[in-house]
Amino acid sequence: MLEFGQLRSFIAVATELNFGRAAKRLHMTQPPLSRQIQLLERELDVQLFTRTSRSVELTSAGRAFLVEARALLQQSETAVQVARRAAQTAEGALKIGFVGATTYGFLPRLAARMRSELPNIEVSFHELTSVEQLDALASSRIDLGLVRPLPAEENVQAACVMREGLALALPLDHPLAVRRRPQLAQLHGESFIMYSTTGRYMHDLLNASFRVAGVQPSFVQFMSQAHAILSLVSTGLGIAIVPEETRNACFDNVVFRPIKLGPAVAAELHAIWRPDNRNSALVAIRELMLRMNNS
Repeated sequence: MLEFGQLRSFIAVATELNFGRAAKRLHMTQPPLSRQIQLLERELDVQLFTRTSRSVELTSAGRAFLVEARALLQQSETAVQVARRAAQTAEGALKIGFVGATTYGFLPRLAARMRSELPNIEVSFHELTSVEQLDALASSRIDLGLVRPLPAEENVQAACVMREGLALALPLDHPLAVRRRPQLAQLHGESFIMYSTTGRYMHDLLNASFRVAGVQPSFVQFMSQAHAILSLVSTGLGIAIVPEETRNACFDNVVFRPIKLGPAVAAELHAIWRPDNRNSALVAIRELMLRMNNS
């Protein structure tokens, strides 16, 4: 299957007739550009260029393909513009539920993008726990929820809209605060402020990581919200692991250090909605969030 990246690479080389200049034009190095052309020629099963140490020339197949490649790329760019214009003219009202953790980064970014790209959609936000959002969806009090991953529910669809790493939150005077990248093993026996079972997703995520690593902190408090956890860290009561964006919370005497819990371990944020919801604004907002996740 043809890829637009390969088409752009081909058009650049066909225009410049020089791999070095084409690579510079595409803001890439020459080896991956050559690889793109090789993959395209293999996909088409034709030779597009004749190459010598001194020159690059289009073959007859290359000249014919150049016309079609330019048309395909133009058509794709037109499709993107049409989609964006359609999004900007989307209208309606939408009720969005959210968990408190989204306020540290994702929700402000979403609100800013909505103002810019979906100015005709009126949105109201409602802070609810993940479980409360399921009830609100069922009773149509919200159209879309932003939650930590939940078990699969009948009549509810979900999509991951963000994955973020984890950070170790430490009192400013804690010995581990001077280390740039503390290791999980160093948390063994440390006074630790843990997510309660009300914050089930983070509670289970951390417990599973501790179990795999053979690490057992000393849990001194259990709290359901990251802000409450950080407030206790700031008093020196213990340390904690929180989603990375939580570092945007304003606690002067708390420092954050990146920490790896295991291969591909991350905190996910999911959008949930009912498939029978016919609100046209819902589709536009979902597509915006997926674009944010892929950008």
